[in-house]
Amino acid sequence: MRGTLTQWDEVKGYGFITPDGGGARIFVHAKAFGLRPHRPFVGERLSYREGQDSQGKRRAQGVQSLAPRATPPAIARPDGGRVLLLIPAFAGLVLAVHLLWGLPNWLWGIYSAMSLATFITYALDKRAAMRGDWRVPEVTLHGLSLACGWPGALLAQRLLRHKSVKPAFRRLYWATVAVNVTVFVAAFTPLLKS
Repeated sequence: MRGTLTQWDEVKGYGFITPDGGGARIFVHAKAFGLRPHRPFVGERLSYREGQDSQGKRRAQGVQSLAPRATPPAIARPDGGRVLLLIPAFAGLVLAVHLLWGLPNWLWGIYSAMSLATFITYALDKRAAMRGDWRVPEVTLHGLSLACGWPGALLAQRLLRHKSVKPAFRRLYWATVAVNVTVFVAAFTPLLKS
C-alpha cells in the first residue's frame, strides 16, 4: 500500500499515514521504518504493509520511503546553530585559564575523551531507537554530560539530531552544562575563591 505521513510525533516516535485513495488513517510506529538515514517527516510519501498489533489494531509495517533520497524539510533552529559556538568558546576559556593560572595537562584529555565517549553513546542510543532495541537510560546520558562530556553531547544532538526535541531532557542537559562549567571555573580559577 501507499500513502503520505500526515502526522508525526518526534518525541513519542509514532504518527499516522493517510492512504492514497482515502480511507481511515493508519497508525505507524518508528520501529516500522527500520534503519534509515533520516527521521520520518510529515509529507513524506511511503509504501507499507498493513498489519495488526498484539491487540488486533491496524498498523503499518515494513515502511519504506517512496523517494529514493527523501530529504526531510529543514528544521528551523531558533538559535540558527549558534549554540555550537559554545564548544570553541569553552575551549577558549580553558586555554585562557591554562595561560593565566595553569591547568593540569590531563584536563584536556579528560574533556576530549569524555566528549568522544558521549558522542558515541548518543550514536548508539539513536541506532537502538531506530531498531527498537534497548535504549541507553537518560540518566546515563546526563551523567556523561556532567562528567565533562557535554561538548560531545551537544555535537551529537545537533549532528545526529538525537535527544534534541524533548524539553525535559534538554532542560536537564543544560543544567549539567551549567554545573560542569561552574565546577571548572571554581576549581581552576581564582574567580570564585575568596
